Amino acid sequence: MTDTPLVEMRHIQKSYGRVHALRDVNLTIRRGEIVGLLGDNGAGKSTLIKVLSGAVPYTSGEIRIKGQPVTMTSTNDAISAGIETIYQDSALVPQLSIARNLFLGRELTKGSLGRLDLDRMNQVAADLLKRVGISKNIPPTTPIGSLSGGERQAVAIARAMYFDSDLIILDEPTNNLGVAETQGVLRFVREARDTGHSCIFIAHNIHHVFQVVDRMVVMRRGTVVADDLSPKTSSIQDVEDVITGDHILV
Repeated sequence: MTDTPLVEMRHIQKSYGRVHALRDVNLTIRRGEIVGLLGDNGAGKSTLIKVLSGAVPYTSGEIRIKGQPVTMTSTNDAISAGIETIYQDSALVPQLSIARNLFLGRELTKGSLGRLDLDRMNQVAADLLKRVGISKNIPPTTPIGSLSGGERQAVAIARAMYFDSDLIILDEPTNNLGVAETQGVLRFVREARDTGHSCIFIAHNIHHVFQVVDRMVVMRRGTVVADDLSPKTSSIQDVEDVITGDHILV
């Protein structure tokens, strides 16, 4: 069924002892949809994303992918289900090159002996860096440890682009990025939608969110307080009021 949502999170609860990080959260992501996930610090955004990406177990509730119930017990479960998550501090190995980090654990090989195809990995890496807006001519053999924070973030985003996941979760993807790199990220998000992929876009910079999303979901104190805000019909001030609780949608 084409109408089946890509992702459904139903009645998700997450507790740490007496602390309720998530309270009866429902979230639906459709195919080819870009959803902005917004809220102040402590609203529950990061916990929700960690649950969906398999990094944190949930206390109760259900997750469905393409209509089928799934159990997320590890990040590998999420990757197998077509979900790729890019955190602010995405794990990269400083000593390895840009190209090797892009293909870490999924290296390209050649020949019957399965030797690493370094030439191919370097070429793909060079092309991807241009797509995410790194205008400087940085060789793909450059060690990650010598890059700026923004450049490292761009490499992590490039990795998700190449492996073509159904859902790409971007946690503060424009944080610490320069203007060109930020525009590269936003361009990538639009490309993802145009090719039928879905994204969850988490950012404190609402101006960036408004440029790319189809719909905005706002969380406050572990609950979803709005899930159908449109950048076409809501102003930035409207959304900020919902985030802070100064305006309650009826």
